[in-house]
Amino acid sequence: MAEERGVIDTINRATGWHILAAILFIVLGIFAIVEPTVAALGVALLVGWLLIFGAVAHLIGTFRGGGAKRVIFQILSAIVFAVAGIYMVTHPVMAIGTLTVLLAVAFIVEGIFEIIGYFRLQGLRASGWMLFNGIVALLLGILIWVQWPSSSVWAIGTLVGVNLLVTGITRLMFGMAGRRALRQATA
Repeated sequence: MAEERGVIDTINRATGWHILAAILFIVLGIFAIVEPTVAALGVALLVGWLLIFGAVAHLIGTFRGGGAKRVIFQILSAIVFAVAGIYMVTHPVMAIGTLTVLLAVAFIVEGIFEIIGYFRLQGLRASGWMLFNGIVALLLGILIWVQWPSSSVWAIGTLVGVNLLVTGITRLMFGMAGRRALRQATA
């Protein structure tokens, strides 16, 4: 009985933290949608610091050996990562513009591949969703591209905000479903 109570308490704590994290995602998502420029600035700084940490990782990788080609590759990768990361951290507004162009290109490429995939899998039952996704991604990419550089103000922050909001709602529903399942199992 005590062991069962311990498991129930553990599940309650886990779902509680899950729900708390979900609420944090929702709040951050709403903030990012309301303040997309601030969110985009945060994303640019985060990417910049991740690139700097990646540079350090590549430098550490040079000490693992593996031959001259591998060491040279690690050093060159570290230099590229460091330059890009330092640039993004020291010039975050310019970095937002660069990230926005990359985002537009990624959406356009994704849209094209999804549409091609639809025509290759047209006979499958859910292939219409692939076509829908491809059209939306392509249109979104074109919209961002055509409005660039002014789209830099809203694109990254808004899309990150929507993603955080949807992630939060999904996680909240998952945590609440876990709590309901636990209540039903212990009733």
